[in-house]
Amino acid sequence: MTATRTAWDIAASVLDPEVPVLTIEDLGILRTVDESEDGVRVTITPTYSGCPAMDSIRDDVLAAFHDAGRDDVRVEFVLAPAWTTDWMSEAGRRKLLDYGIVPPQPRDPHRVLLQLTLRCPQCGSPDTRELSRFGSTACKSLWACNACREPFDHFKAI
Repeated sequence: MTATRTAWDIAASVLDPEVPVLTIEDLGILRTVDESEDGVRVTITPTYSGCPAMDSIRDDVLAAFHDAGRDDVRVEFVLAPAWTTDWMSEAGRRKLLDYGIVPPQPRDPHRVLLQLTLRCPQCGSPDTRELSRFGSTACKSLWACNACREPFDHFKAI
């Protein structure tokens, strides 16, 4: 395994602090990991400008490398190109659903972004309603199932 691949694997193991079943690789915000004689440079694209989790993610990346015996690491944030939920991995989408959060569907410019119903991740019923366009984070909306009465989050397509 190459040194750069090892560095990628270390960075890719870091969990998203807001949805701890997703790694930053699953989420699609891990953009590049470059290794040179100066050390390792990890590039991350925030899910949106001003995302409050970025400081925590940077600290977690540095801690993961420190635990692997590397302190020659810097983390950079890049805003362009802007992150989109299309960058989420299929594994990440499955992890979200298994965790009880409805994952975003791939964006389609010919499809309306507002969804009138979602399948409940608990019971599978399509008899659901949106309670709030914004949930526990700006990336999620809050829904409820009319069949099983359970609330659930939906990770919005961005």
